[in-house]
Amino acid sequence: MTTETETSNARERRIIYTVVAFVLVLLVFIALLLFPYVRPGGEAEAKADQLIAALDEAGARTPSREQITRVLGDDGGAICANPNAALTRATLLSQMVNGAGGPGTRPVVVDDRVVQGELLVLEIYCPEELAEFQQFVGDLATSDVAGE
Repeated sequence: MTTETETSNARERRIIYTVVAFVLVLLVFIALLLFPYVRPGGEAEAKADQLIAALDEAGARTPSREQITRVLGDDGGAICANPNAALTRATLLSQMVNGAGGPGTRPVVVDDRVVQGELLVLEIYCPEELAEFQQFVGDLATSDVAGE
């Protein structure tokens, strides 16, 4: 195996390094200018206040307005992305099990209030998805198992 002898001199390498550094700095500057700074607007805060009131009325623990606006924004975030998709429903159903791992996992009858928070979020942020999700939740075996 043979190796080539370096033919570029120090001046040429310095020019290449300078050009590459300049291009990188320019790209970082452009990225910072174009980066969308998302700040919660009036609509996000109004919906957050509405959700806080609904959760409070239901007797649930309420997060702060800032937490809600960061997670849900003004469009419901990941909850409203596709709440009626098969993967989303499977994820929800996988949380309604006995807690055993592997072949011992069995579905259980859950409390009526388990999906109440998600229903409230859907009602406020994406009401067009609510009817289909309510039908799915209505088909689940629930009961008042946790008590008040």
